[in-house]
Amino acid sequence: MDLTGEERIVAPRDTVWKALNDPEILKACIPGCESLERISDTELAAVVGVKIGPVKARFKGKVELSNLNPPQSYTISGEGTGGIAGFAKGGADVTLIDEGAETVLAYVVNADVGGKIAQLGSRLIASTSKKLATQFFENFNAAVSGG
Repeated sequence: MDLTGEERIVAPRDTVWKALNDPEILKACIPGCESLERISDTELAAVVGVKIGPVKARFKGKVELSNLNPPQSYTISGEGTGGIAGFAKGGADVTLIDEGAETVLAYVVNADVGGKIAQLGSRLIASTSKKLATQFFENFNAAVSGG
């Protein structure tokens, strides 16, 4: 499942890039994020609680940054296990485009789930994934632009 979109952020591209690489800002913006800690320059450890329909799961996993092209783009990908609920993995290709005093953050998100949560049906999973991605990018926009 792929989701695409963009956020127009009232901040210079360098500011947006720094925020995309700041674990504290990311933690505050990721819905359900309990912890996000830097392991290396390109790896983070995360714990995220998510509710998909009737299933509530707590995923523990790693997030990796790749295809780094500062301050224009990168790929963020992660994989986590949620115990009996199953697993989730996915990522996003993020591109930053200068537009005057604003930065356009364009993204393509992909997600895959397995185990008990995969039995909930693709519509529910897709709508929840879209909601969580939209919420993250809106939170991120507000955090960076001060909105």
